[in-house]
Amino acid sequence: MSQPSNWFGQPRGLTILFLTNMWEQFSYFGMRALLVYYMTTMMLFGQEKASSIYGFYTAFAYFTPIIGGTIADRWLGKRRAVIIGAAVMAAGHFMMAFESAFYFALATIALGNGLFLPTLPSQINDLYKAGDPRRPWAYNVYYVGVNVGAFLAPLVCGYLGETYGWHYGFGAAGVGMLSGLLIYLYGQRYLPGDQSATEPAAPAVPGSHRGRDTFLLLLGIGIAVTIFRGAYEQIGNTFALWMRDDVNRVIGGVEIGASMFFSLNPLLVMVMTPPLLAMWKSQAERGRELSVMQKMATGALIVAASYLLVAAAEAVSGGGRAHWLWLLSYFVLFTLGELYILPNGLGIFARLAPPKLGASTVAAWYLAIFAGSLAAGQVGRLWSRVGHIQFFILLAGIASVAAVLLYCLDRPTKNVLARAAPQPDPEDLTDVPEGIARPQNV
Repeated sequence: MSQPSNWFGQPRGLTILFLTNMWEQFSYFGMRALLVYYMTTMMLFGQEKASSIYGFYTAFAYFTPIIGGTIADRWLGKRRAVIIGAAVMAAGHFMMAFESAFYFALATIALGNGLFLPTLPSQINDLYKAGDPRRPWAYNVYYVGVNVGAFLAPLVCGYLGETYGWHYGFGAAGVGMLSGLLIYLYGQRYLPGDQSATEPAAPAVPGSHRGRDTFLLLLGIGIAVTIFRGAYEQIGNTFALWMRDDVNRVIGGVEIGASMFFSLNPLLVMVMTPPLLAMWKSQAERGRELSVMQKMATGALIVAASYLLVAAAEAVSGGGRAHWLWLLSYFVLFTLGELYILPNGLGIFARLAPPKLGASTVAAWYLAIFAGSLAAGQVGRLWSRVGHIQFFILLAGIASVAAVLLYCLDRPTKNVLARAAPQPDPEDLTDVPEGIARPQNV
């Protein structure tokens, strides 16, 4: 029998993971919305230095999961890793209230993130039996949780930071992290127990999805996503500066704080996800649904188009401040592209994880984000050296290169996923609710 379900036809444990992740993302995006502004105004760092620190911080935050995932799989177990990681991150956010602890606070958050980040989503697979058709769609539901927290964060942390002082905004991020920890502790009974870390992992079967082909596939996807992140991560870096300095943000006679516009991205994720899933379901029923790599490649191209739109806004404004409608249009395109690429990428890594190595395999997804964040920090240094129009065209080119690479991986991905797919349990098929599409192809 499937576990009892009470939310979108999914196991109750997914709700706990959703809410825990929501508050963790509130803390991360709340701090991210303030970080570049804080460095350039409060700490008086130059743009190039602030961009480099931002890039190194985000990269380090996505490098530590490689180590943290291994520690969780071999020694701590997923539950303890989440609890310890959340507590350490909360401490780091509160340290941001003290200027003298700035670098130490960033390092503390990144270290806690190393334990937390790979172990939380890797528990999604454990909620389902093999072959349960609800599992691939669970990542889209989980991704909404990411964006509920990301939506609230700039409104709360951004408002407090820009209105009452940066330290209030950072403190609110810490409170959010503690809230996620408490929810996770409360919901333990809805989550599956950890597999014994001392039991050997299942050996790779020649020709199976756990072999050489899978490794090469994930490596190829990781390289493509690394390139994509070089453009994508500019949203919290150079794009934040453009939004602050080059956009007319006066609406109804009131100038809206730049950091608060970051809420548009997660708000649009929540608004656009249901119709997007409905569209994919309709396409699947007609046998026309895009494969997972085709979706990811399409997403990278849409993000490229969003940066071309910003380049057009710069050209039209002629050196003045662009109208805020350009900003809104950018966020619509950018978010649509994000929905095509990021949840599908995380889902691929989680679905192909070997037994008892779930956290480590999911951590490999964050390794691509680590490398991409490093690249984004260096790309961001060009902001002060080239014209803004040329800079945004460059970002569109970077995202387009990633799209080509992802499309080239389409056939290998279909082959690997076809070998990996177990036969569904007929009993589980009866539990799929109306409105949740069953995956028709990969």
